Amino acid sequence: MSTRSRKTFQQLVTLPDSAIPLAEAALILACEEYPQLEISPYLDLLDHIADVAQQKLVSDDSPVARVEKINAVLFETFGFRGATEDYYDPRNSFLNDVLDRRIGIPITLSAVYMEVSRRLNFPIVGVGMPGHFIVKYSDRREEFFLDPFNRGEILSRDDCRNRIYERYGDSVEFHDRLLGRATHRQILWRMLNNLKEIYLRAHAFDKGLAIVDMMLMVDPEEIPQFRDRGLLRLQLRQFEGATRDLEHYLRHSTGAEDREEIENHLKELRRIRATMN
Repeated sequence: MSTRSRKTFQQLVTLPDSAIPLAEAALILACEEYPQLEISPYLDLLDHIADVAQQKLVSDDSPVARVEKINAVLFETFGFRGATEDYYDPRNSFLNDVLDRRIGIPITLSAVYMEVSRRLNFPIVGVGMPGHFIVKYSDRREEFFLDPFNRGEILSRDDCRNRIYERYGDSVEFHDRLLGRATHRQILWRMLNNLKEIYLRAHAFDKGLAIVDMMLMVDPEEIPQFRDRGLLRLQLRQFEGATRDLEHYLRHSTGAEDREEIENHLKELRRIRATMN
């Protein structure tokens, strides 16, 4: 990502949450992988998908009828689908690739669903359910959930509760907050966290470091990310930055279970830096 793109991303994620343009921010995020990426063609494509859906809607459609028509456009006309093979391909986490390939993971397909719905003035919001991002419709009379990864399947609150239980058993206690609206900032952070895990699994530490930098732009108070950035910098032999991050982590993590481990890293960093002087 160019310095200009990073600056633009930081400017966007520091706006009031309702003012953050989700699609634009997600596409600028993708500039980390694609520095020459042009944003406007993808925004135009989202406009086009919404225009096709708009032609199918009528004013007296019920919310469920609207969802069925949007589902038909997204998953039949345009062929979007969940990445059931090669789920951890990083392309499934970049919005430009999702729009090009029509393949994504739950959070990126949910972002597409939200952005198309927003253009239709249809109130769909993200839901950061544990382990599987979904979206929901709600008004004063009804509420239901949709799973864009599974072709917009309509879910009830009980369906969501059962899915959480099937995945986590008693280790996750169900409560209403699990099905609350995810902010745009939370969505971007979760997209970045997915990429971070992919890159760390592949030992792509330089890419992981760039992603953690962006995570800290989204949430500068996420103290564990200073630890992770410090450890990545240590792997990349960026000793001064690693020392700074790990010291920051310890200053703000009283009682951290890994304090001794991080202190040992700092001792080694001080020894290394002493030999370099």
